[in-house]
Amino acid sequence: MKELVIISGKGGTGKTSVTASFAVLAARAVLADCDVDAADLHLVLHPTNVQRNVFKSGHEAIINPKGCIGCGLCDEYCRFDALTSTVDADGKKIYAVDPISCEGCGVCVAFCPTQAIDFPERVCGEWMISETRVGPMVHAKLGVAAENSGRLVSLVRKESVRIAEESGRTLVIVDGPPGIGCPVIASLTGAAQVLVVTEPTVSGEHDLRRVLKLTNHFDIPACVCVNKWDLNEEMTQQIEKLSIELGAKIAGRIRYDQGVTMAQVQGKAVVETDTPSATDIKAVWDSLAL
Repeated sequence: MKELVIISGKGGTGKTSVTASFAVLAARAVLADCDVDAADLHLVLHPTNVQRNVFKSGHEAIINPKGCIGCGLCDEYCRFDALTSTVDADGKKIYAVDPISCEGCGVCVAFCPTQAIDFPERVCGEWMISETRVGPMVHAKLGVAAENSGRLVSLVRKESVRIAEESGRTLVIVDGPPGIGCPVIASLTGAAQVLVVTEPTVSGEHDLRRVLKLTNHFDIPACVCVNKWDLNEEMTQQIEKLSIELGAKIAGRIRYDQGVTMAQVQGKAVVETDTPSATDIKAVWDSLAL
């Protein structure tokens, strides 16, 4: 079984559109949407949910107002300004924890003299197993201002590999997050191959350089595809030259095509339509030889 991870140095390069088309062309792959901060593969593939699970990571302090004596030690020791206070009808000061500001360090729990602070696991989001018209998909949604997206990405990948092994499928296609941070590292470590989708702009070239240095660091074979290449052919050539210098292969080019937007409006993958760029995406897929 192989894992193909599609990533991009920056957002908005067309990575998810390419992933959805690859899912159609592969036919018997398992899909993993690891862009958990802004998942959108479901908008094209319309998954039917089979299993929904709560994702917990880290801890959150919660003060029991009945046990709080208003000593203020929690507020004194907190370094994240996560405590707020009110005064009750008897003039007693009652403290509470702002869940957005709380970093889950546990200092307030350790120093509370009456053990009035609970420290349960924090619910950070949810992850789902679904069926789509092109095969099973594992995807997730991180909560607003929630952290530990790298851990959630690892969970999504682990479940997708498990499903592939149990169902006898030989390929996992991962829609990775943009950038070079923890979620990206969690999505590509151990992958068989990486496809970087970029665009012919200055920022596209800059971020491509960073992401290829990341794949080189983990010794993962990388290919590069320039989306909307015909908007700036000179920059496209410059990006392809840079890619080769950094050890990546050129997987192909995808032209600028308004039909891509029309496919999205229809809830279809690009290769499910007869728009010109569908031919380009098929050529990129063939070049990967998976």
